[in-house]
Amino acid sequence: MSRARAEADPAGTDEGLRGVGRYTLGAVRRRARAVRRLAGWSVPEAVPTLLVGALTARAVDDGFLAGRPTVGLAWLAVLAGAVLVGAVGTGRTYACLGDLVEPFRDDLVERVVGGALRRSTAPGGRPDTAAVARLTHQVEIVRDTFGGLVMVVRGFVFTTGAALVGLFSLAPAVAALVAGPLLVGLVLFGCAIPTMAAAQRAYVRADECLGAAAGGALAGHRDVVACGAQDEVTAAVGALVGAQATAERRLARMAALRSLTLAVGGWLPLAVLVLGAPALVRHGLTPGAILGALVYVSTALHPALHSLVQGVATGGLRFAVTLDRILTASASPPAPAPPPEPPRAGPRGAGAGAVRLSGLTFRYGPHARPVFRDLDLDLAAGEHLAVVGPSGAGKSTLAGLIAGLLAPQTGTVRLDGADVAGRDQAELAARRVLIPQEAYVFTGSLGDNLRYLRPTADPDEVATVVDRLGLHRLVDRVGGLAGTVDPGTLSAGERQLVALARAYLSPAPLVILDEATCHLDAPAEARAERAFADRPGTLVVVAHRISSALRAGRVLLVDGGPPVLGRHDDVFARSATYRDLVGHWQRGADPVAPDTGARPGSDPALVAGDPDGLDPGPGAGLAGDPGQVVAHRARPERQPVGDLDNG
Repeated sequence: MSRARAEADPAGTDEGLRGVGRYTLGAVRRRARAVRRLAGWSVPEAVPTLLVGALTARAVDDGFLAGRPTVGLAWLAVLAGAVLVGAVGTGRTYACLGDLVEPFRDDLVERVVGGALRRSTAPGGRPDTAAVARLTHQVEIVRDTFGGLVMVVRGFVFTTGAALVGLFSLAPAVAALVAGPLLVGLVLFGCAIPTMAAAQRAYVRADECLGAAAGGALAGHRDVVACGAQDEVTAAVGALVGAQATAERRLARMAALRSLTLAVGGWLPLAVLVLGAPALVRHGLTPGAILGALVYVSTALHPALHSLVQGVATGGLRFAVTLDRILTASASPPAPAPPPEPPRAGPRGAGAGAVRLSGLTFRYGPHARPVFRDLDLDLAAGEHLAVVGPSGAGKSTLAGLIAGLLAPQTGTVRLDGADVAGRDQAELAARRVLIPQEAYVFTGSLGDNLRYLRPTADPDEVATVVDRLGLHRLVDRVGGLAGTVDPGTLSAGERQLVALARAYLSPAPLVILDEATCHLDAPAEARAERAFADRPGTLVVVAHRISSALRAGRVLLVDGGPPVLGRHDDVFARSATYRDLVGHWQRGADPVAPDTGARPGSDPALVAGDPDGLDPGPGAGLAGDPGQVVAHRARPERQPVGDLDNG
C-alpha cells in the first residue's frame, strides 16, 4: 500500500486510536486513587453550575418580578457563595492533576528508554538517536496535552451533568429540548474524530517528509547542479509541497466540521429556547425559569461543549498522534521468563557454551571492505580462546558477532546449536555475557553490583568470586558488600574488577572478555583470566597482552586477512603478523619494581619464577608465568626476553 493510500485509509488510524485509548485507559486505571480524588474535588467545583440557573430563576420570579429586590439579591448572594465553593474545588483539582499526569509521564519515559535500549542492543542494532527527541520533546507534548485533555473532559462531564440536572429541576421539558441537540452534536463530533485524526497524522507526515527532502536538497545542491538534476529535485520537492498543502486544506475542512458540531450542540439549544419561549410561557413556564434555562445553556453547556470540541480536536489529536508514535517506536514483544540457570559445577567443558561460526561475512556498510569474509570457527564447550590482532582489525567486532550484538550479512552464529539471530535478548543474556573495555558500575551497594546478573547468588558464591578475583581491598574500602559504591570514586581497574566479578557470577556458560582487563596490571590480569579459565563454561578473551594468548588453549589471529587459528606455537610459526605482535608486546612491557631484579622490558615472572605454578601447556616453551612478556624459546632465531629486535 502506498503512503498516500495508507494515510487515506482510516483502518490504520482506527487501530492507532484504539492502541492509544487502551494505553491511556490502562494508565488511568492504574492511578484510580488519583482519579477518585480528582473527581471528588470536581463535585464542589460544579456547584455553581448546578445552582446558577435555579437561583437566577428564583431571584427573578420571587424577587425582582415580585417587587422584592431584597429577596432577589439574597438569592444572588447565595449564588456568590456557591461560586466561592467552586473556586476552592477548582484549586484542589489542579493540585490533584499532578498525581495523575506525572506518573503517566514517568511511564512513558521508562517505555522510551527501554525501547531505545532494546533496539540498540538487538542483533544488528544501532544507537537510537531519535529516542532523545522522543524523550525530550514528544514525551513533554504528551504530558502537557494529557493534562489538558483530563481537565477538558472532566470539566465537560461535570459541567454538563450539573447543568442538565439543574435544567431538569427547573422544567423537565426544557431539559429534553436542550439535551436532544446536545446529544446530536456529540455524536457528530465522535464520528468525525477518526477522520480528524487521519488528517492530523497526514499533515504531520507530510511536514516531516517535506522537511527531510528540502534539507537533503539544500545540503546536496552542489551535487544536484553538477549532475543536472535540478528539474527532478525541484519536481520531487514540489510534489511534497503540494502534499503538505493538501493535508493543510484537509485540516481546514476539519475546522468547518468542528464548527458544525458546535452549531448543532451549542447554538441550536439557545435558538430552540428563544424561539419556543412564548409556547413555554403558555404551558406555565415562568419568565425566571426561561431565563434560568438560557443561563444554563449559555454559561455552562455551550462553553463546556466548545472547550471539549476545541480541546479534543487540537490538543487531543496532537496527543493521540504523538503518543501513537511513541508507542509504535517503543513497542517490543514481552520478554519471556529467563531460562533456568545452568549448573555451576562439573568439569570444565562438560556444560554448555559451544560456539560455531559458519560462512560468516560482516561489513559495516554495503560498500565497505568486509571485516570478515566466509569465516568458519568452532569452539567446543569449555574451550579457552584468545583473539589477538592489530588495533582496528576486527577483534571487538568478532566479540559482538559471537555475542549476537551484531548481525552478519551472510552466515550464521550458533550458540549451543541455536542461531543467535533467532533468540530473544533475555535468553541470550542467560547464555552469554560480554564484558567490554569500558566497565559500567551503578550507584548502589557493592553486593548488588556484583549480583546484578544473578541476584540469587548466595553469600558463599559471592565470597568465592571476591577471593578469586582479588576484590578484598575494594570490599574493605567501601565497608563490605553492603557498602555503597560511587562509580566516580572508583579507578578504571576497580570498575573492571567489579564487572569481571559480575560476569563470573552470571549464569551464562559463555564469557566474552573484550579487553576487559586492560586497566589491570599483569598479575591482576593473570589472576582474573586463571579464575575464568577454571570457571565451568567457554571463555573468549580479546587479548590486551600476549600473556593472555599464552594462557589460552587456542589463539585466533585477526589482521584483516584470512584469520589464523591454532595453538600459540602453531600461530607463531605460521604468521609473521603474530610474530611482530609478540615482539611489540615484549618491547612494550611495563617496567617492574626494582626489588624483582628485572630490568625494564623484561618479565618479572621469568626472573622470579611463577609463584602460582602456572603451566601454559606442552610445547609453549615457557618458564613460569609469562606475565606481560614471553620469550619464545622454541625458535632459536628469536633473542632472549629483553633483547628482542624489531623482528
